[in-house]
Amino acid sequence: MHTSRLLILPVALLAACAAPNPHPAATPGPISAAPADAAALAPAAVLAEMKRVADWQLAHPSAHAPDDWTQAVGYAGFMALSNLAPTHNYRDAMVAMGMRNEWKPGKRMYHADDHVVGQTYAELYLQMREPDMIAPLRERLDDILAHPRTGSLDFTTPGNQERWSWCDALFMGPPTWMRVYAATGDSRYLEHAVEEWWHTSDYLYDRDERLYYRDSNYFKQREANGKKVFWARGNGWVMAGLARTLQYLPGGHPARAHFETQFREMAAKVASLQQADGTWRASLLDPDAYPARETSSTGLFAYALAWGINQGLLDASEYGPAVRRAWSALVASVAPDGKLTHVQPVGRAPGGFPEDATEVYGVGAFLLAGSEMFRMGLQARATPQTVMAVNPGSFYRPDETIEVKAPGAPVVVMEADTSRIVPSQRLGDSLLFQANFVANQQRRFLLFPASRLPPLATPDVKVHARYVPERYDDFAWESDRIAHRLYGPAILKVPSEHVGSGIDVWVKRVRTPIVDLFYKRGEYHTDHGEGLDNYDVGTARGCGGEEIFVGGKPYPAPVYSSWKLLASGPLRAAFELRYDGWNAGGQKVSETKRFSIDAGSNFTRVESVYTYATGAPLQVGVGISQRQGDGRLVRNEAAGWMSYWQPEKAPNGHTACAIIVPDQRLTAGIDREDALLMAQARPGQPFVHYLGAGWSKSGDFPDAQAWEATVANVAARVAAPLKVSGPK
Repeated sequence: MHTSRLLILPVALLAACAAPNPHPAATPGPISAAPADAAALAPAAVLAEMKRVADWQLAHPSAHAPDDWTQAVGYAGFMALSNLAPTHNYRDAMVAMGMRNEWKPGKRMYHADDHVVGQTYAELYLQMREPDMIAPLRERLDDILAHPRTGSLDFTTPGNQERWSWCDALFMGPPTWMRVYAATGDSRYLEHAVEEWWHTSDYLYDRDERLYYRDSNYFKQREANGKKVFWARGNGWVMAGLARTLQYLPGGHPARAHFETQFREMAAKVASLQQADGTWRASLLDPDAYPARETSSTGLFAYALAWGINQGLLDASEYGPAVRRAWSALVASVAPDGKLTHVQPVGRAPGGFPEDATEVYGVGAFLLAGSEMFRMGLQARATPQTVMAVNPGSFYRPDETIEVKAPGAPVVVMEADTSRIVPSQRLGDSLLFQANFVANQQRRFLLFPASRLPPLATPDVKVHARYVPERYDDFAWESDRIAHRLYGPAILKVPSEHVGSGIDVWVKRVRTPIVDLFYKRGEYHTDHGEGLDNYDVGTARGCGGEEIFVGGKPYPAPVYSSWKLLASGPLRAAFELRYDGWNAGGQKVSETKRFSIDAGSNFTRVESVYTYATGAPLQVGVGISQRQGDGRLVRNEAAGWMSYWQPEKAPNGHTACAIIVPDQRLTAGIDREDALLMAQARPGQPFVHYLGAGWSKSGDFPDAQAWEATVANVAARVAAPLKVSGPK
């Protein structure tokens, strides 16, 4: 596990997730039934309230176990806040929690309460792509899929909680499975969540009342007024669970309409039960029996209803007043020191409680509600532009870069389905941002003027490129997955060096930049925990270098002669190298090469433009250096790629390399040390190929087959690019 190198955590945040230290706080007075005014709904005001409540919770940690469901709901709220905050402190606290938990779910194999912490693990993984963040959770879910439970949902039956037999489980379980689906593209997780949701719904959903029983114990129970017992927080769990499941359920899925119908049915019923002060009571159909306002259910309902409005599933004019009243009531339930009050303690049914009662799951519900209120306030102040993107392929696209034209003032990009603000980068008149796409998925993104938002945290820099004058004019570049370098003109003055224009590989086991660290250290052939230079280039092509063939003889370019840096993160690094004219079988050839690498990618795009006198096409070989020993070379000329899994270099594992040459009729070739894919280039026209590398010790590629699956996926994505429209 190498997550420890991701960041240095503030001591206060580490302590905040540690031992409990509860302190009493003042209880706020009576609240007004009036909705919040416009100023209170401004994004900055909403964010300020979220931070106030979150900071109190971090300073007064809960006594529950760190993988308990109570804590995990709080974590979900902290993740929602981390998306909006001006620093990474809240995300860092969640990373610290995950590391202490060793990224494991709770101990009970099937119990949904022990899965909910996985929602935070998966969301962190989607942002940071550390393999260990999701591996234990995925192992647990795979075990459940291999050994499913099919028993009764009767809550009195032994073993009943191995299925989702109580309504709370619909918040704890399905959104976890859906996030793992989004993180992997494996539809088994999706189908399990959908199938089991409707088993539970068929059993616990009262179609007449459009509410969920908490479990089968309540089918025949009645409140003092003779009405059925429908627990507010239990139905809040369901409503919020619906929202968090729909966030990742593709629009074209056959069950989508069914989920949306249930969401609207419940929303209408729940909104009709809101009390005059903006909150909901613990018993939905007998509010007089439990007259205290209850903020955990109010937070969950406010979150779900606001999400529905923001998605266009609910009419803003009809539901907006209810949501604004709920938010006003929640804010009024926060003590001056930031403590959220009026939270019903852990339970399974309506009940009374002290006014100053608080719980971390109530804070989580408050923060989730705040995140959607933030978006509502933002949309009320700025009409966003819309970008639509469609995955035309039946395959998963992780960390796909979307590039659109967006000249003018800076903008902020929000995922429409999750309300998450995503990192972006300006490159000339283009805007870059990234998203994940499951097979054939269409997604919508909103572009807001940056001036309308409070300051956001600086995005993580995941790519880097630079000229290295202190080391023989090297030019080096890297993503959060891999690093490369090329040799420059100064190295030709070193008689002991025998180098050319081949491409070197530096393997990485961390997601942070290592190029500057390696050069500063001056020693990078030993793995100190970050990776190393374990690759031999010499005068060969290395990993993806080119050479021109004339009369069957290769003529590689010399080292580059000049450079131009175009971008260095946070999402894309790009640069150009110029190769002065060299003799290629009797004609002088010059080349300008543009390199670009994106965050989350093991592959660099290379666009070469050759200049030479004749108009005839050039025969170009793109190569991978071969090694002595038991390596694995795989060519797929029809799909445009070639992969090589090098023999192991103990104790440093296997280095992998691949090249992709799209839109060409390819043939195989070999030259001395290099395996080649042969293609054609024409003068003045771009010749494009991709070069990629990986490492068996990175955590991503345990074997050659895993590497080849990634190569095939990237080649398929290159051949069938996203279909992007907008902004408009």
